[in-house]
Amino acid sequence: MNGKDEVRKKLKAARARFSGEDRVLADKAVYENFINNYLGCESFFVFSSFGSEADTKKIISRLIGADKRVYLPRVEGDTMLAVPYGEMQRGAFGIYEPCGQPYSGKIDVAAIPLLAVNGRGYRLGYGKGFYDKFLRGRPEILKVGLGYSFQLSEFNEDGWDIPLDAFVSDTGVIKF
Repeated sequence: MNGKDEVRKKLKAARARFSGEDRVLADKAVYENFINNYLGCESFFVFSSFGSEADTKKIISRLIGADKRVYLPRVEGDTMLAVPYGEMQRGAFGIYEPCGQPYSGKIDVAAIPLLAVNGRGYRLGYGKGFYDKFLRGRPEILKVGLGYSFQLSEFNEDGWDIPLDAFVSDTGVIKF
């Protein structure tokens, strides 16, 4: 196993153990920190949380309620697309994805899942590179990782990794 694989394994286990009231309070804090810092923007690309990821359901609901444009990821082959929030169906990885037509216009903020983030703003995902490919060549998008404070971890990034602009967690916002 390389360093990234070890960090992935360790953080997947830590996130899976994080539950109960601590998790409920942490998700509430992630929600508040994200909304308080980014609600002024107009368009959002937000991951549909599943498993032990930081919860995005309330974030998506609040953005929709505030008349923001909200897009969610849909994976087709080895490509991830932004699709307007709407009717959902279970996708290739068991994650709920929107059914509509892909969107290719301006997006202000991308809320991105992660297993870990290092002090230089590089995220560690599941290793498929979907987000790096989606974000490459789109410097106008503010890249915001969502997670829990314990997901801050040191690892060496690769040359193709796209750094985040910020990390929103239960303890606040770190800007890179």
